[in-house]
Order: sequence, then C-alpha cells, then structure tokens
Amino acid sequence: MFKKKLQMTASIMAAAIVIGASSNGVSAAPTAGVSSYTSNILSATITPTAGVSDIFATMLSQDKENDMLVQARVLIQQNETAMVASEYTDIAIAQVNKYLNIRAVPSEDGEILGKLYNNNAATVLATEGDWYQITSGSVTGYVKAEYVVVGDEELARSVSRRVATVTTETLKVRAEASTDAAVIGLVPLDDDLTVIDESIENWVGVTCEAGTGYVAAEYVTLSTEFTYAESKEEEAARLAKEEAARQAAAAAAAAKAASKAAEDAANAAAAASAAASYSAPSGSDGAAVVAYASQFVGNPYKYGGSSLTNGTDCSGFVMSVYAAFGVSLPHSSKAMRNVGYGVGADEMQPGDIVCYSGHVGIYAGNDTIVHASTPSTGIKYTSPANYKTILAVRRIF
Repeated sequence: MFKKKLQMTASIMAAAIVIGASSNGVSAAPTAGVSSYTSNILSATITPTAGVSDIFATMLSQDKENDMLVQARVLIQQNETAMVASEYTDIAIAQVNKYLNIRAVPSEDGEILGKLYNNNAATVLATEGDWYQITSGSVTGYVKAEYVVVGDEELARSVSRRVATVTTETLKVRAEASTDAAVIGLVPLDDDLTVIDESIENWVGVTCEAGTGYVAAEYVTLSTEFTYAESKEEEAARLAKEEAARQAAAAAAAAKAASKAAEDAANAAAAASAAASYSAPSGSDGAAVVAYASQFVGNPYKYGGSSLTNGTDCSGFVMSVYAAFGVSLPHSSKAMRNVGYGVGADEMQPGDIVCYSGHVGIYAGNDTIVHASTPSTGIKYTSPANYKTILAVRRIF
C-alpha cells in the first residue's frame, strides 16, 4: 500500500511538472507512465499562468478527500519555496591573491584571454576535469576550479554592492523611514548610495556621509554591482588611458606652476586686504594637493557649492582643489570613481581621491582624509580613512 501511494505521488508530481511547462507557453501532453487518473486531472481547465500551487488547488477541488493529493501539494509547495533562488545563488567568485588567468582551453598552456581578479564574479557554464568554463564581463574561457567558489551566497553578497541610483533632481535622505523625519543629507540626480535595508515598504535604507538613513523607493532604482573579468584588450585600453591621465595631469600641473609667479604677483594685492589669505598651489604631486586643500579646513559646507572659501559640497571641494592644479574633474562623487587611475585602499598616498557611498574626499596621509563633510562640520579632517566603506581610490598624480 505504501509503495502504491508513492507511485501515485510521483504521478501527480509528474503531472504538475507537465502543467507547469504548459503554463510557461510550452505545449505538453501527459508523459508516458502518468496514471489515467492524473491524465484526467490534466484535462481540467487550468489558468495558463497558474503556478504549481494553484494547479494543485484546482486538482484538490475535484477530489477533496484524496489524501495523496494533499501530501503531494505540500511537497510541491516546499519545492516551490526552494526553487525561488536568490540572485546570488549561482554566482561564482574568484578567490585569489591577485588575479586568475582566463584561458582559451582548459590547460595551463592555453592562450590567456583575460584576468579574473580577486572577488570578481562569473557564471560557470561547464566543468571539465579540474577546470571551469566561465563567462565574466566580456570574457568567456577556462579557469582552474580550485580558485573559484561557486554557490556561496554569503560570499557573493559580501563582495557585491547593492546600489540605489537617484532618479530625481535632489534626493532627501531622512533619519527614519518617514516623510516627517529629519533630512540628514541631499544627493544629486544620477549619484548613488549603498543600500543596507530593503525591509520597509516604499523605503530604502542607505548610507551617506551623515550616517545611515532612508530614501523614498520611488525616487531611486535598485541594482546589484559585481566586478567582472577584464579581457586582454580591455586591460591594454585601461592602462593606456591611465597613463594618458597621468601625463595630462602632470602637464597641467607643470603649466600651472610655470605661471605661478605671475599669479602670485596678481594675487598679492588682493590677499593683502583679505581677512584671510591662502597660498597658491605649489608643486605638482599629491603632497602639494594636500598642502593646498588643508588651508580650507574650517570653511563652510554648502550643498551644490564649489567655493573653497564660501561653501562647497564634497565633490565640489575635490573638484576645486584639483582645478587649482590645472586638473578638470566632474562635480559628482559617483563620477569621481572613474577619474585618474585606480589603486588599492592599502596603497593610498597623499592626494589620492577616496570615494565612499555618496561622498568623496582627499587622502591627507596618516590614515586621514580632508573633505567637505556636512553642513554642521564644514571642511574638516577625518580619521581613520576607512571610517566608512571605501568604494574606490583614484590617483591623479
């Protein structure tokens, strides 16, 4: 009797699978081996978009006393729950000291197509011996399986970034998930913030310079960011771009220094009558950038501003400091994550631009940044530099 019940359950589950296929637009007839009873059930009128649980509800309405249908429905509902996979479940993450070569064939003699850097994400397409065929970014090839972790949702979450991108002119970050809560920060259009909470309907918890807060979900778009492999061609293009940026910055600083004598003469008269005077930039390296920027500590913060004396926001501060050295930067903390060239957070040098969620500053050395922080604090020093999660470090000189 027990064996018979198991067989019946299997038939019912097979029928559900067939119906599930039909509900996805695939025309399917009952498969061989499905009982005639189940075949009759399949002939019932089922809504085309019905899920498996809905299908079993219809089946149960035809035979409410059949205990096997009840048991089968429980099994399928459990299965449905398990099948609702997280977006992180099937992600493969590289775990290497620096990078992992992606090869054209599963062999260490294979042509190198690109590099999978530590914590880069990929999708595994196939397994061949101790190699994975993967695709990541624009690169598809083979990597040694021992250096890639697959199916570790916790790891995938930890190396990704959940992002809220602003879709309104000025987004208000509030202290709590309420329109009555105090505004703790303002974020411009197209900038983004790191998401930390999605549990409250119509609100998204984020981090910003002022701390953690909430933004209205209707004014942001949510996405998940991973970093991906880099092809040989992409690496060459990136290195060429970075070198060009270095040379352009050096040339701009040299040109600025060449005209310094004339500028000093022109500024001398104005400085003499000013309540506070500031030295013109001297030099063309990161230390010179810090020396110049540090003069403005204590001056006010102003959202949307770029005046080092009368008020500036975080990206306006960095932009204006570097403008004094002849370097043009965007007035956007998000856009600054792509200027100059990238270095690791453990390789920071004075003058480097340090990027956070909705914020940016200049590394001053000694594990400290100088930045236009908030309206209540103005331009100030903050230590340690990783007081918030660092998203990128960009070097100009």
